[in-house]
Amino acid sequence: MTLDHFRPRVNEIFEPLVAVAKRLGLTPNTSTLIALFCSVAAGIFFYLGSMEFAVVMVALNAVFDAIDGALARELGVASPRGDFLDHVLDRYADIFIITGIFAGGAAPWQIGVFALTGVLMSSYIGTQAQAVGVGRIYGGMLGRADRLVLVMVAGILTILMPDAIYGFTYLGWLLCIFGVFGHYTAVQRFLRVWRQME
Repeated sequence: MTLDHFRPRVNEIFEPLVAVAKRLGLTPNTSTLIALFCSVAAGIFFYLGSMEFAVVMVALNAVFDAIDGALARELGVASPRGDFLDHVLDRYADIFIITGIFAGGAAPWQIGVFALTGVLMSSYIGTQAQAVGVGRIYGGMLGRADRLVLVMVAGILTILMPDAIYGFTYLGWLLCIFGVFGHYTAVQRFLRVWRQME
């Protein structure tokens, strides 16, 4: 299910945007910071119930998050420092977006915490694999690209059909999915790394 397998294809799609960013003098780190700003704005808009603006900000977060790495490679300035910054701010982005969704009333806080811990643990294990020498792991049921796309889809469905389904909006049910599949992905990645370390 993970869209991370399509990274090479996505990079091709974003090539025109990378070219524009390069002409404008945008740096990879600036792109990373803009992505973070968009996630903060998305979280605030989800909290306020401004669904249209929230979805737009999530989309912009996805775009700038995709551009930063591609731009770094294009400029020949890719570095561990930039990669580290990108991953740290991605985790903050996840926190802002998911917290905004459940703080805005889409689901009880318990489900929000369940979703948030699932997302953070799956991401943590993916990068921790690199720290122990196995290499970064992107596989599993639910990667970051999947989450961003699903948030946008659920946000649009919530705009079009705002009525609750068994007590939750589409975004509320999405948090349940994030919790279940986030922790499942964490277990998948853990087992994959564990086997490779034998």
